[in-house]
Amino acid sequence: MKKVLFVIAPTDYQDIELAEPMAKIAKAGCEIVVASTRAGTARGVFGGSVQAQALPKSSEGFDAVVFIGGGGVEEHLLYCNASVLALTKDFASKGKLVAAICIGPRILAKAGVVQGKRVAAFPDEETIEMLRSAGANYTGAPVERDGRIITADGPSSARAFGRAISEAI
Repeated sequence: MKKVLFVIAPTDYQDIELAEPMAKIAKAGCEIVVASTRAGTARGVFGGSVQAQALPKSSEGFDAVVFIGGGGVEEHLLYCNASVLALTKDFASKGKLVAAICIGPRILAKAGVVQGKRVAAFPDEETIEMLRSAGANYTGAPVERDGRIITADGPSSARAFGRAISEAI
């Protein structure tokens, strides 16, 4: 059975961006683990909650990592967190699937794994600039898959994002 790691902010993760892909991936028969920068109950921006484990130290035992967006990514500066960036690099360096939605692609940019890749993301100026500075080709598409990197623009694309991940796994 494939195992997928979802990484969320401890507060203000985007509920739809977590729920829709998780449902698609679980339906595909994958085991799901939710993790955050701290263990315990994580709270979504729309009032949802989920139990999150502490971030694993490596990609060992996982087939994919999915970074969920929402204001918590900015609030908790997940794209500057050394453990989050190291984990991202570990997945990418081992050729495992790396996915991010909304402002989650900022994490991929800061980790240096989007050089030369077509990417989608929430279309705010700061995110687009981060991606372009990291050598990514921001396309403005709802969902992009370029090799082992899958990105999406936000909640309206969450279902298609989940489908792309489940197909890639």
